[in-house]
Amino acid sequence: MEKVERNLIESPIGEVDFDGTKLELSNGVKKLQLKIESILFKKGLILLLIGFLLGRALIIAQLTPFALPFFASVYLMRRDRAPLALIGLIGGAATLSVMNTAYTFFISFLFLLAFRITKKWLRDEVRALPFYVFGTLLLGKLAVSYITAHQLTVYHGLMASVEASLGFILTLIFLQGLPLLSLSKRKQSLKTEEIVCLIIMLASVMTGTIGWHFYELSIEHVMSRYLVLLFAFVAGATVGSTVGVVTGLIFSLASVSSLFHMSLLAFSGLLGGLLKDGKKIGVSIGLFIATLLIGMYGEAHGSLTKTILESSAAILLFFLTPQSFTEKLAKYIPGTPEYAAEQQQYMRKVRDVTAQRVAQFSTVFQALSNSFSQYSGIADEEDTERELDYFLSNVTEKTCQTCFKKEYCWSKNFTTTYEYMAKIMHEMEGNNQSLPPNLSRDWSKHCTRSGKVIDAVKQELTFFKANKKLKKQVKESRRLVADQLLGVSEVMGDFAKEIQRERENHHKQEEQIFDALHDFGIQIEQVEIYSLEQGSVDIDMTIPYCQGMGECEKLIAPMLSDILGEMIIVKKEECSKYPNGFCNVTFRSAKAFVVETGVAHAAKGGGLVSGDSYSMIELGSGKYAIAISDGMGNGERAHYESNETLELLQKILQSGIEEKIAIKSVNSILSLRTTDEIFSTLDLAMIDLQDAKVKFLKIGSTPSFIKRGNKVIKIEASNLPIGILQEFDVDVVSDQLKAGDLLIMMSDGIFEGPKHVENSDLWIKRKICEMQTENPQEVADLLMEEVIRSRSGNIQDDMTVVVAKIQRNTPKWASIPVDISKKEA
Repeated sequence: MEKVERNLIESPIGEVDFDGTKLELSNGVKKLQLKIESILFKKGLILLLIGFLLGRALIIAQLTPFALPFFASVYLMRRDRAPLALIGLIGGAATLSVMNTAYTFFISFLFLLAFRITKKWLRDEVRALPFYVFGTLLLGKLAVSYITAHQLTVYHGLMASVEASLGFILTLIFLQGLPLLSLSKRKQSLKTEEIVCLIIMLASVMTGTIGWHFYELSIEHVMSRYLVLLFAFVAGATVGSTVGVVTGLIFSLASVSSLFHMSLLAFSGLLGGLLKDGKKIGVSIGLFIATLLIGMYGEAHGSLTKTILESSAAILLFFLTPQSFTEKLAKYIPGTPEYAAEQQQYMRKVRDVTAQRVAQFSTVFQALSNSFSQYSGIADEEDTERELDYFLSNVTEKTCQTCFKKEYCWSKNFTTTYEYMAKIMHEMEGNNQSLPPNLSRDWSKHCTRSGKVIDAVKQELTFFKANKKLKKQVKESRRLVADQLLGVSEVMGDFAKEIQRERENHHKQEEQIFDALHDFGIQIEQVEIYSLEQGSVDIDMTIPYCQGMGECEKLIAPMLSDILGEMIIVKKEECSKYPNGFCNVTFRSAKAFVVETGVAHAAKGGGLVSGDSYSMIELGSGKYAIAISDGMGNGERAHYESNETLELLQKILQSGIEEKIAIKSVNSILSLRTTDEIFSTLDLAMIDLQDAKVKFLKIGSTPSFIKRGNKVIKIEASNLPIGILQEFDVDVVSDQLKAGDLLIMMSDGIFEGPKHVENSDLWIKRKICEMQTENPQEVADLLMEEVIRSRSGNIQDDMTVVVAKIQRNTPKWASIPVDISKKEA
């Protein structure tokens, strides 16, 4: 049998038959559903049906307040369908009596007459409509009472006022409820008022079925219980019981004999909603239990059988209701899973659109960067030749135009003359406007106005150099813009990828962690896992008040570290302010390494303002940046330049732009910002806290040193200070740090400070190696003290030294082994 089933499943023919039949059946159901919706909603027949039922609906067995509010609402909102609604109302009234038929037609005509006459004075038709209905019903009821009874009594006035008041309220309800019967896709959820209005309208429509029976089963009882089942299944106990109470109340107003059913409907809505986790069967069981309990106490045994049969008929209709209908209804009711899924899908669409727009902006910036950085060698050569032609044309315009040998030089000996003048131009440009004697002699033989030509070349050369420098600055500015646009493009591209990341479902892992901690004896209220990615774990927990015992840091974090196979620490903790409350704790992945720093600095001559600046900051990308900048000279201006350099660099690095692009941007900004010859050095070290790799980017700075045990390693690079050149390449020196290493960075005041020392490298290395301490602050203080001692206590220059110690991040509490598979969690 198993082989037969497997062959049948794996058979292509069988698969096509089953799938084809299922698909054909599904398409047929959809077509039938669309056809029914088209007939009922698009053609307006649903209004005809509702009008028919409302036309025969009564309150207290004699009032008909439903007809005019329904007709007035349809006339205002769907004027083209108003005739269908009026036909339905008159048809329904005709099933009661001829008098009701005439009354329905009369008050509808009276309303139309009054509304059309006074319409031009109305500012807000929607707000005025209930008052029109109230006045029309009051006058119409009084007129009919006077015609039939030939007098008006207090009773007649009281009944007319009651019907008019009900019409006023029902108009407000129908104005809210009618739009919900359309096929238009609603983007917003149903408000509580709209849900109540919809229930009242549906219950009012069902009062039109009072007196109808099918095989001795009351249609109004079957339909009302079906309505309660539907809403209890879709929205739960709260809405289900509300539907039961409202429906039962309206039925009891229509018929006093239906008062007993209000408790049945309310109780069945409550039980059905509580048992909705059992799907349709659970909701149906709730109705059966309510029917048995209320039926046994409310009526005789014979009526109990009839009540059970009516509930069975309602359950049958409930099971025949398509799932697509209940899912569509649930999407608009807050609190349902379908509504949550719809909201999540909407948020996902918003997220995708946002990510797409950000990615498009990233592409735009990438294209702009490419357009700014496209410079080819051929174009540069063409520009050089064109500039040379312009240069020589300006020279010849001032000298050769009035020369009698012009024809001889430029017509017969063009190549020779051109080459001579080009050579003169290049030689004077490279030799500070002086010519070699042999070239000057040869040119004097060739040209009768050689001296005048040389003077003209000197004059034009000044303008040529200025123009060339200006073009170089423009070119460098374009490269700066290109690099910055490229950096922004990369940052926006990464941001678009981050937007598209969703919170993954970790229900299984949450339960495993919950059970593991619970088995260990730790009480946990809730566990929410946002990320389990290696190095970026993010877990939130809610625990009972721990009385300040440090349970999270001492127990939970070590256990999570053992479960997840990586170091977990308490990132944030919000403790309850009262003993019976809860604490919210956030656990995150710890960095593999930590950096401990020490700084020593002094201004020239013991002053208060130093030209050196330093910065130490942990970037969000898991990197630690240490930077020293030395402004040219001393005092406030040097301090301003160095501090400005570090502030610009820090802001650019925090935005996520690469280090090399950040330094080039700072250099270009400082060089283009002012014409003053104020420059600054930059010494930057970027330490990766996950693997302890370090990148050194040195711009005009002194060497750095790494102390590893008794060994001292020198790190240096060759670059001019920031702001001197507008175009330069940043040399990046990479190294691998180890736990226990000391990184020493210093300004030139420390490196070049020792007096009577020929080799500063060896002196600094020896002093670092001789130090017995590994405390960063002590190393910095001792090194500065040694330099000052060598100068006999004099501080000849601004001095700054930063020492960083690399250590493994070991938690305060050791991990506690837990009996759970790491792979599962």
